Amino acid sequence: MSIEFFSRLIGMIVFGAGGVMLGNRLESYAGEQPELWILVFGLVGVLLGLVISPIISIRPIRSARAVLGQISARTLFAGILGLVISLIISGLLSFPLSLLPEPLSQILPIVMAMILSYFGVSVFVSRQNDLFSITSFLPSRSGEGVKSEGQEERTILLDTSVIIDGRIADIARTGFIFGILLIPRFVLNELQYIADSGDSLRRQRGRRGLEVLANLQKDPIIPVRISDIDVEGATQVDDKLVILARQLRAPIMTNDFNLNRVAELQGVSILNINELANAVKAVYLPGEKLNVLIIQEGREPGQGVGYLEDGTMVVVQNGDDYQGMELATVVTKVLQTAAGRMIFARPDEA
Repeated sequence: MSIEFFSRLIGMIVFGAGGVMLGNRLESYAGEQPELWILVFGLVGVLLGLVISPIISIRPIRSARAVLGQISARTLFAGILGLVISLIISGLLSFPLSLLPEPLSQILPIVMAMILSYFGVSVFVSRQNDLFSITSFLPSRSGEGVKSEGQEERTILLDTSVIIDGRIADIARTGFIFGILLIPRFVLNELQYIADSGDSLRRQRGRRGLEVLANLQKDPIIPVRISDIDVEGATQVDDKLVILARQLRAPIMTNDFNLNRVAELQGVSILNINELANAVKAVYLPGEKLNVLIIQEGREPGQGVGYLEDGTMVVVQNGDDYQGMELATVVTKVLQTAAGRMIFARPDEA
C-alpha cells in the first residue's frame, strides 16, 4: 500500500469526524431530523478527506523534495546556516521588541524574524563561495598545513562520452585535474542503457565506460563521487548536465561537440579532452626533421601518409613510393584544423 492511500484513509477519518462535529453543532437548525445533518456533513467530510488529503499532505512534500533535490549540498548548507544565524539574531531582538506597546509587541518580532530569515538565507547563498573558501585556509587532516587558494577543490561533471573515451582515468592519475569528478545518476543510467543496447558496437562502448568508471572508483588518488541529484523539467541528458552545471557552478568535461557548443552559449565552462590532447602534442616548426613510417598513400597523387606516436598525421610529398618504409623527412608546413594538427613534409634529401 502506498503512502498516498494511507493519507487518503487518514484524511477520510479526520474530515469525516470534523463533518460529524460540524453537523452536531448545527443540530439546533436541523428541525425535525438532526441526525440527517450529522450524516450529510459526515459524508461530505469523508468525501473531502478522500479527495484533498494527498493535495494538502503528500504532494507538497514531494514538490519540496524535488526542489531540494535540485539544490546542491553546498547551497543547501549555506542556506540552512544563514537561516539559523538569522533566527538567532531575531530571537535576541525579540525581547526588546516585546517591550513595545501592543499590537507592536506581538507583530514586530514575527515580522523581524521573517525579514531577517529572508536576508540571511539570501546573503549566505549568494556568498557561499566566499564562505567555503575560508575552509581552504584551515589545516588539513593529514597535517600538511594550510591549503592555498589555488588548491581549493572544485566539482567537475563528467559526460557519458568522456567516460566511454577512457582517457580521463590516465589524465586524472597525472594530477593535472584538481577537484571532485561528479557523475550524476542520470549519466550512469544512460551509460547502463548503452551497455544493454542491442547494437554490439554500442554495447561494447557502454561496457567499456562502466569498466572505466569502476577503475576510477578503485583508484584512491582520483576523487570520484556518484550523486543522485536530478534536474526537473528536462528529459535529455545533455540538457540536464547544462542545467546542473549552472546550478553547481561547475564545468563539464566532455568530448561531445554539440554539448560543447550548447554549454558555451549558456555560459557553462567546458573541459574538452580532445582540445587538451591537441594542446599537449609536440610542436614542430618548418625545417625540423622527422622520421615517419609511411603506411598509405594520400589524397593527392604522389603523397604518402604516416602518423607520429601521438597520432598526428604527416603528409609527405612524393612519399607514395616509400609505403611500409621509415622515411627521413623535413617539415614544410604545420596546419591546425578542427580535427587536430596536420604536418606536411618532404623527403630529406640531405
